[in-house]
Amino acid sequence: MGNDLVSAADLIKIIDESRQNALKKVNEELINMYWKVGELLSKEAEQASFGDAYIDGIANEIQQAFPGIKGFNRRGLYRMKKFYETYAGDEFVTTLLTQISWSNHLAIMSKAKTPEERHFYITLCIKESYSARELERQINSGYYERYMLSQDKLLPEPIQGLKDNPFLDSYIMEFIDLPKSYKEKDFRKALIQNMKDFILELGKDFTFIDEEYVVQVGGEDYSIDLLFFHRGLQCLVAFELKVGKFKPEYVSKMDFYLEALDRQKKKEHENPSVGLILCAAKNDEVVEYAMSRTMSPMLVSEYKLQLPDKKVLERKLQELVNIPQIED
Repeated sequence: MGNDLVSAADLIKIIDESRQNALKKVNEELINMYWKVGELLSKEAEQASFGDAYIDGIANEIQQAFPGIKGFNRRGLYRMKKFYETYAGDEFVTTLLTQISWSNHLAIMSKAKTPEERHFYITLCIKESYSARELERQINSGYYERYMLSQDKLLPEPIQGLKDNPFLDSYIMEFIDLPKSYKEKDFRKALIQNMKDFILELGKDFTFIDEEYVVQVGGEDYSIDLLFFHRGLQCLVAFELKVGKFKPEYVSKMDFYLEALDRQKKKEHENPSVGLILCAAKNDEVVEYAMSRTMSPMLVSEYKLQLPDKKVLERKLQELVNIPQIED
C-alpha cells in the first residue's frame, strides 16, 4: 500500500467540479427550453391571432401549472421569442448558446447592437467564465469598441470584487425549484465576499480580521458577518449584511454584538467598536451606523468622517443586487 493519503482539498475539488458540471447541465436544459418556447411562439406569431391577449393567456396557464416559476410572464415570453429570432439560422452561435447563462443572454440582446458584437460577447463570456454582473461591467466599459479599435487587441480588463459562479443564475435557481432560503443563503454568501473585497479596496486603514467572526454571550455563539480593524480610528468595525428590507431590530442586534466586542475583544487603548448594517433589496439599499451611546459627539463625528460614506456603500449594494434587464 502507498503512503499517500487523500486530502480534504482533493475531495473539495471533486465536489466543486461536480457542482459546476451539474449547474452547467441545468443551464443547458434551461436555455434549450427557452429556445423551444421561443421557436413555437415565433411560428405562432405568423398567425393573425397572435398578440398580447394570446401571450397573457399562455402566461397565466403556465403560472397555474408552475406557481412562481420565473420568466414566464408576458415580458419573459416575448424575450424567448426574441431570443429564437435573434439567433435562428446563425450557425456561429447556435452551438454556443447553452454555454452561457440566461442573464448573460438578456444583457447581450439588450445592449449589443450588431451580430458581430453579440458573437464577441458570447465568446468572451465562455472564455472568461463571466457572470451577468461581470459581463455587464465589460459591456458598459465599451470593451467591444475599444477592442476593435485597438491594434494590439486588448485583453479583457480584470474585474475586482465581482468573481461569481457564471452558472449560479437566478433563473436556474427558479428552474430547479430550490427553496427560497437556499437561494438567499447563497446570494448572501456572495454578497459578503464581494463587500469584504470592496471595503479593503476603499482605503488602507481597514485591516480584515475574519468572516463569520464568533462572539460568545451567555454560553451561546453568535457570528458577525465581517469584522475589520480600522487603524485610523483604532477600533473594531463590524459589518452585518441582510437580504431584504431594513428592520429596526437589526440595530438592536448590532448593539448587542458591539457590547460583546467591547467587553471581550477590545483592548484598553482602543476606541469603542462601531457597526455598519447593510440591507440589500432590489431598488431599496439601506446602510445604517450603530455606535455606543456613551461616545462623545466629537468621537461620533470623527467616526462618521473616517468610515465609508453611506451613499458609497448603498451604490455598491445596488450594483451587487442588480440583475441585467432587457428594455421593453
